[in-house]
Amino acid sequence: MAREIKKTNPNLIDLIYNLRKQSYEEEVGIWKEVAIKLEKPARNQAEVSLSHINKHTVEGETVVIPGKVLSDGKLDHKVTIAALGFTKNAEAKIEKFGSEAISIAELAEANPKGSNVKIML
Repeated sequence: MAREIKKTNPNLIDLIYNLRKQSYEEEVGIWKEVAIKLEKPARNQAEVSLSHINKHTVEGETVVIPGKVLSDGKLDHKVTIAALGFTKNAEAKIEKFGSEAISIAELAEANPKGSNVKIML
């Protein structure tokens, strides 16, 4: 019988709960999908580099990464990036190139319907 995996970080537990609740209340699937991705073990969460974000986005897009943003690469256009975490170098590079780095909770609060948001893994 497989062991049940439980999250111990209370902030992450609250974020997952709030995303699921918001998905139900607003009748949108994007926040539920992000919550499902965040429930996975930490070793299975996304680690996305800035070069990957740069390659798969266009000017003015908003992306959500259910994991961590790494500083490898650079951005040549402005995007809004919401993630569970950022490395210090990644956050500095994002600010340097004029883009915005925010938490997933801030994005969910600012855009409850999740319109024009892309999930990136």
